[in-house]
Amino acid sequence: MNAIDYDQDFYQWTQQQATLLRKGQLSRLDVENLAEEIESMGKSDRRALGSHLTNVLLHLLKWRYQPRRRSASWALSINNGRQEIGWIVQDSPSLRPQLPVLIQDAYPTARRNAAAQARMSLKTFPETCPFTAEQITSDYWPDEPLSQ
Repeated sequence: MNAIDYDQDFYQWTQQQATLLRKGQLSRLDVENLAEEIESMGKSDRRALGSHLTNVLLHLLKWRYQPRRRSASWALSINNGRQEIGWIVQDSPSLRPQLPVLIQDAYPTARRNAAAQARMSLKTFPETCPFTAEQITSDYWPDEPLSQ
């Protein structure tokens, strides 16, 4: 079996690496690129989790601050995001303790997007996230606007 160049045919390279692993031919592995790809997979899950958190936060903010505009599509977006978050954390439980930091990182974008989509002042929305990780990932619905 000739070595496949990582940069020439990524898919074929992955298949060859898997075959070599299964056969125990560890000395023939492209260790550097294999390690890089494994790291990338972990980063991908973390980025996806952040993206879903941003979307859920965006819609929770709109749900709280625009109660008259609540829609089935907002509810669906919140529910779908929560489901995706749940699946990612189920597959990678070590990401659960990172939720508070990921929420803190995602919130400013969600806040800016909520203000833009709602055509409301950014000052309408709190500077720090008003929702806990539990609220964001559970069946919590912000029924009442926060008093200003």
